[in-house]
Amino acid sequence: MLFQMATDTSLITNVAAGIALPDGVSESNVTRVQGDYEYYHYGCDGINDCGWGCGYRTLQTLCSWIKHKHSQTGKASKSVPTLEEIQKALVAMEDKLSSFVGSKQWIGSFEVALCLDYFYDIPGKILHIGSGTELTEHIKTLEEHFSKIGAPVMMGGDSDNASKGILGVCHNCKGEYYFLRGGVRYMAETWKSPKKVAENRICKEKIHKPLF
Repeated sequence: MLFQMATDTSLITNVAAGIALPDGVSESNVTRVQGDYEYYHYGCDGINDCGWGCGYRTLQTLCSWIKHKHSQTGKASKSVPTLEEIQKALVAMEDKLSSFVGSKQWIGSFEVALCLDYFYDIPGKILHIGSGTELTEHIKTLEEHFSKIGAPVMMGGDSDNASKGILGVCHNCKGEYYFLRGGVRYMAETWKSPKKVAENRICKEKIHKPLF
């Protein structure tokens, strides 16, 4: 079965822009995505991928950031790949069998890294984290990534089958850290305005609480 895409789709750019910071956090203690990106989510192209498409949608959000960066420098860039194109790429790289195309099998961080290299010739870096309680060990790495590179970060894979897009990190004077997390788990018709999307689908989570 191949996917039937809608021909008229609209995506929100920079969905987390202007979202309120947690109590006690100043702007100087925030590192976040730098540059433009589109917010891809379940059903955004007319395909009902609810329950299995979160990794694909996070990958598409990452790809949109790359595409915007390339356009700023005048560099030619491929369009954001469709779900079918992502599946075909993983088959072409011999990571998946041919039966993967048209299936509802989810993908994780490893497949996302493969696809970034395949479509954009950009190598991905994977950090292996056993559980959410270990995230504090990698805060500085994330802060450095947002400061120097500025791309969204994909979190998920292995035993965590719910992909999340990390759009920023911040902390308050008590040393409590928060992620700005962009979820993909809603169907396109649920919310219409960027304000409601930001209020309802972008959540701040204290990092000292397990996220998985």
